[in-house]
Amino acid sequence: MTYTAKNYEHLLGTMGFSDQLLKNHFTLYQGYVTNTNKLFETLMMLVKEGKAATPEFAELKRRFGWEFNGMRLHELYFGNMHKSGKVLQSDSALLQKITAQFGSVENWMIAFKAVGAMRGIGWVVLCYDTDADKLFNVWVNEHDTGHLVGCTPLLIMDVFEHAFMLDYGLKRADYIAAFFNAIDWDVVEKRLA
Repeated sequence: MTYTAKNYEHLLGTMGFSDQLLKNHFTLYQGYVTNTNKLFETLMMLVKEGKAATPEFAELKRRFGWEFNGMRLHELYFGNMHKSGKVLQSDSALLQKITAQFGSVENWMIAFKAVGAMRGIGWVVLCYDTDADKLFNVWVNEHDTGHLVGCTPLLIMDVFEHAFMLDYGLKRADYIAAFFNAIDWDVVEKRLA
């Protein structure tokens, strides 16, 4: 089993994101894919050699979650972006859920952006708990801590410095505004379904 990096060059030219920032970000993502593959191979080799109870195996296993989640979160992030953005349709099931839970889309956006503006590095994820029929704006720290088990990630925003520093410096709020203009709400809506 080998993972292959997906091509996101169709995002080049996205307003609010320089091509250099995006190319750097794509390269970083490709590193997660490469490291996921390397770790998987090494872990399988250790299992076959009877070394699954070793400290080396344990540390590599912990690292695997970091690399794998880094790969997947980037795929979800780039996947929910569109060069010219796409609006959330007024008749969408997602809009109805957001409005029912948060009172309005504007209230939800304020809350989501507030999570993105928190100090620290990580991800902001709008996720859906199908069991309770609830939406959550979640802070995922360092790829591998903060995920709500069993919830479906709908919208992912990267708030590690590499996602915005080249273009925005320390102005994270400006990056968040640019990100919101690049959201592909059609993709987000499909993730809810």
